[in-house]
Amino acid sequence: MILAILQARVSSSRLPGKVLMPLLGEPMLLRQLERLRDVRQIDHLLVATSSEAPDDAIEALCQANGIDCFRGDLNDVLERFHQAAQTFSPEHIVRLTADCPLTDPALIDEVITFYLAGDYDYVSNCVEATYPDGLDVEIFRASCLDDAWQEARLPSQREHVTPFIHQQAQRYKVGVYRSVRDWSHLRWTVDEPKDFELVSIIYEALYRENKRFSMQDVLLLLERRPELANWNTMHGRNEGLQKSLAADAVSIITHTIEN
Repeated sequence: MILAILQARVSSSRLPGKVLMPLLGEPMLLRQLERLRDVRQIDHLLVATSSEAPDDAIEALCQANGIDCFRGDLNDVLERFHQAAQTFSPEHIVRLTADCPLTDPALIDEVITFYLAGDYDYVSNCVEATYPDGLDVEIFRASCLDDAWQEARLPSQREHVTPFIHQQAQRYKVGVYRSVRDWSHLRWTVDEPKDFELVSIIYEALYRENKRFSMQDVLLLLERRPELANWNTMHGRNEGLQKSLAADAVSIITHTIEN
């Protein structure tokens, strides 16, 4: 069984409530879920949010649209993710985040096919990025998630779920799915107000004509409107991860002093 788990929370520090902000009249989260329904190789899709009161709205949205929702720890995302997975006992898990309303179902299927064909333990298209930020896909064995849940200690490993796995290429068979052309300079994720502006413009331009618009459709739009390519690129990639890595350094120093 391949289970997809989509992480979502209301309490974003840079753009609070972003997952519920309206894209063409529907919450951004619902637009992403709409796209994920077209992924062919996922057996089940689950939203994993926190047990904090602000995320009641996410659970309500899922219930209203027939999407399973699991609630767990806000800050220890690895704990929440692992508990969510336990409810279905999958063999393989796809990790997705709810700040990617331009996610491409065909690309997700490609990454899954690559992972299965290579008999990998972990594959992503984002640790070594060649795709636009916001088309991130990770897939890994549930047994690797068990290892991470039991052994991971660093803040970055607990908050971002998978570093414990992909940082150990000597222990796990780790694969990288690359694009033929490097599109990593493009920013299609939503963490800042300018990000949401760009995504809104893209939806306005493409969605009404084709609800299933693809990555290629967005790239063609950027060719027609080149000003959109740099609309929000003043923001860096993986800023949240960089903060966690800084917290790792503090954690290591503290542990060393205490011992």
